[in-house]
Parts: sequence; C-alpha cells; structure tokens
Amino acid sequence: MTKLERPSFLVGLIGSGIQASRTPPMHEREADEQGLRLIYQKIDLERLALGPEALPELLAAAERMGFAGLNITHPCKQAVIRYLDELSPDAAALGAVNTVVLRNGRRIGHNTDWWGFAESFRRGLPGAALGRVVQLGAGGAGAAVAHALMTLGVDELVLSDVDPSRAQAVAASLNERFGAGRARASQELAADMAVAEGLVHCTPTGMANYPGLPLPEELLRPDLWVAEIVYFPLETKLLRVARGLGCRTLDGGGMAVFQAVEAFRLITGVTPDPERMLRHFAELGSTAVRSAA
Repeated sequence: MTKLERPSFLVGLIGSGIQASRTPPMHEREADEQGLRLIYQKIDLERLALGPEALPELLAAAERMGFAGLNITHPCKQAVIRYLDELSPDAAALGAVNTVVLRNGRRIGHNTDWWGFAESFRRGLPGAALGRVVQLGAGGAGAAVAHALMTLGVDELVLSDVDPSRAQAVAASLNERFGAGRARASQELAADMAVAEGLVHCTPTGMANYPGLPLPEELLRPDLWVAEIVYFPLETKLLRVARGLGCRTLDGGGMAVFQAVEAFRLITGVTPDPERMLRHFAELGSTAVRSAA
C-alpha cells in the first residue's frame, strides 16, 4: 500500500493557547506507526481572537472540510455540548466533552479525560490512600477527574472551586451516580486539607500564563499524595513544592497521554499502542511550555 492509499483522517484541536500542545504530534506519530495517514490541525481561539461563541461556525467548517473528529479543550469542553447531536453516557453524566467524532453527518461527543486520569493514577500512584481527597477545580476537566476518583474508590471527595455553585453541581451529580455522601462542596480549604490523604489539582494555576500555587504552601504536608493535571510545564510549582516536602506526586503527563489513546481509537477506529504513545510524549517534553488538551 502506498502512502496515498493508506486510510486517511483529518483531525483538529479546538481550544485557547494550544500552540505547544503535544496532542497533535502524538496522534500523527501513532497514525504513522499504525499505517494510517492522519493530519492534525490546531484551531487556536487565542490566535484567532475568538471565544467559545465561535463553536457553531468552527464545527460546521470542520464538517464541510471532511474532519473525522475534533479534540476539545479549555475553554470549550462544556460550551460545545449544546452544538452536538449525541453524547456518550460518560459525556452526558459529566457535562463535559473533550472528543467529538464527526460521522455520517452527526456530531457525537465523548469524554476520555476521566479514563485518562484514572489510568494514569493507577499506574503512577499505586496503593495511594483513598479515604478523603480534596480536589481543587470543578470545571470541565475537574468534573471528569472527580468521576475518575469515584471509580478509583475514593470514600469522600471534597470539591473546592472559585465558583461554589459549580462545585456543588459536580458534587450533587457524583452523589446521584455513586451514592449519597461520597462527595461534597466546601469552601473551608484549610480544615479540609488538614484531614485529607490526597490532593488533586484541576485548575489552570501552574500553567505558563497562570504561574504560582493553587493553595497556600503551608496546607501541604509530607504524608499527602498530590496529583496534577497541568502538563505544560510537566513539573508545576505545586509538584515541585510537594516533592520537596516528601509527598508522593503524579504529574499531568499520564492523563494527557491516556485521554489521547482513547480519543485516537474513537476517531480512527484503530486501537493505538499506549506504551508507544507514552514514549513519544516523553520525547516531546523538551518543547512543552503550556497546558492544552
């Protein structure tokens, strides 16, 4: 089979500030390894001076140009839902979409973030205590991570967000799906951290454009484990400080890879090699500067 005869796919990423995303090269490299031809375009709202209100136009354009699918990242994971024809059960439950499959004139939304985080956590923090966990951030990615933490067996998840109503909504949804009392929203961060066994960070703080710590440093202590979803940079200030204290830590790289593994399968119909994608992600590390899909 010649290069032009290989099955081909046109794929895109919609989000803001995505120029350094490792998702496009990960997908293109894995497609080459699988004998596919895949072209991955970045549709950067920041570069285009657009916001989520442009989603209808961008989705229609992608369909007209023959895109097979789109990855969706900040700030569009929740906003995109109203423009889709169908949601997978996970995406519907989470109220957030990070992958849209365009097939037979229909737009089908999926969420692979939650599985990506769960798989990364299982590999990176085996045996971590899951009695009481504090999660910072309850947006689109935060909702997916919270779902993952429930599937991993967290007994009590405490959600903290700058928008308390958002944390309350995610907690209510989790309790409905996983059992009453498993999750709660809170604005008492110091008290919650004092009795927590783990911390998961799901806000933009720590990215190149949002430097700093997402909570006071004195709330961290050596017996905590700390998980991060930001992966540009791979070592955020939160992880650096936590490691300095002796905490077990998990960076955001694994979630980035494993969400891409499942997105690749959904869009192409071909099962990728996760270990190969992990290796390629690591090879791309020297150029990473910001967080993306």
